[in-house]
Amino acid sequence: MLTKGDDFPIHQLPVPISEVGTERNFYDRYFFNGYNNDGEIFFAIAMCVYPNLNLIDGSFVLVAGGIQHNFRYSRVLGQERMNTEVGALKVEVIEPLKKIKITIDDKKYDISASLEFEGRFEPVQEPRMTLMNGPKVSMDSTRLTQHGRWTGNINFKETSVDVKPEEFFGTRDRSWGIRPVGSPDAQPVPPIKLPQFYWLWAPANFEEFSSHVYFVDNESGESTHSHSVLQMSSEQQTEVLGAPQKIITYEKNSRRVLKAEFYSQKVDGNEVRVIIEPKYRMFMCGLGYMHPEWGHGMYQGDNESMYDSYDLSEDPHDPPFLHVQAISDFTVLMNGQTSKGIGVLEELLIGKHKPSGFEGLLDR
Repeated sequence: MLTKGDDFPIHQLPVPISEVGTERNFYDRYFFNGYNNDGEIFFAIAMCVYPNLNLIDGSFVLVAGGIQHNFRYSRVLGQERMNTEVGALKVEVIEPLKKIKITIDDKKYDISASLEFEGRFEPVQEPRMTLMNGPKVSMDSTRLTQHGRWTGNINFKETSVDVKPEEFFGTRDRSWGIRPVGSPDAQPVPPIKLPQFYWLWAPANFEEFSSHVYFVDNESGESTHSHSVLQMSSEQQTEVLGAPQKIITYEKNSRRVLKAEFYSQKVDGNEVRVIIEPKYRMFMCGLGYMHPEWGHGMYQGDNESMYDSYDLSEDPHDPPFLHVQAISDFTVLMNGQTSKGIGVLEELLIGKHKPSGFEGLLDR
């Protein structure tokens, strides 16, 4: 089927843009977060198309006064992947790889926003991530990550937020490929075993630079995928750091990270040490991640929406609340200097992890 995308010179194969192969779990996602200098105001946006499920969904999260407000939207895609609007939420590319605009106008739930993200640095292409479940590919994706500043406003009932670029940093990512979405597969791959996924993803912003580190570990604690990057304002350059390592301290009787210390090496051999201390946690199920009813790629109807909220003083620590972004204070030590910044530590820790002492699916 021909769609609007076919009028752009972006084809990769001798087929229309609407065709992405036979994998039902193909996805193409936008993600954004934003926070003020002390992290007391936080917002996040997700939007994703699922061409072979013929669905698009999106979500907006606002954290203010210790409450997480979740707005979710879903509709039938109609195969038009260029129409990045679902319900009251719209994502618009103003300048590719530089400037993106997000608008929301939801009179039903009394939320409106006009937000513009502008990159501080060039996007970073993270290494391709491929994970297997026996003979089956369970995840195969590419992600770009970009740090930036926000401009605009958010209005929700009596809450009004003036989003100024000198006060609001954030990070966006674009990922696409294959990952489990929609309904579970009808026939799991034998032999059946407990799921395992150890994921730490930590983008942060400082006045003069940004940092980004992530890890994916297997059951024995070996990092099968890791990446560490430093971007400096003064030089407008991106340096990929080598040999990333970590030391993780957990809260008592918990899988929540109390403190994380990441170590990497610059090209000149000098060490870069990143210390992360979480302030509070935002539950990613507010954006659809692991949500039992409004999970990514789940059919809700032709055009549906919902709202709910979470009290962030409570932490269920169980599905679907395992996946979090912890708004965190960051300290970077390098070249004899100490710098303070703010960012997130995304945590999803499921199954065994020998260095942490995790032996079961959700033991603490």
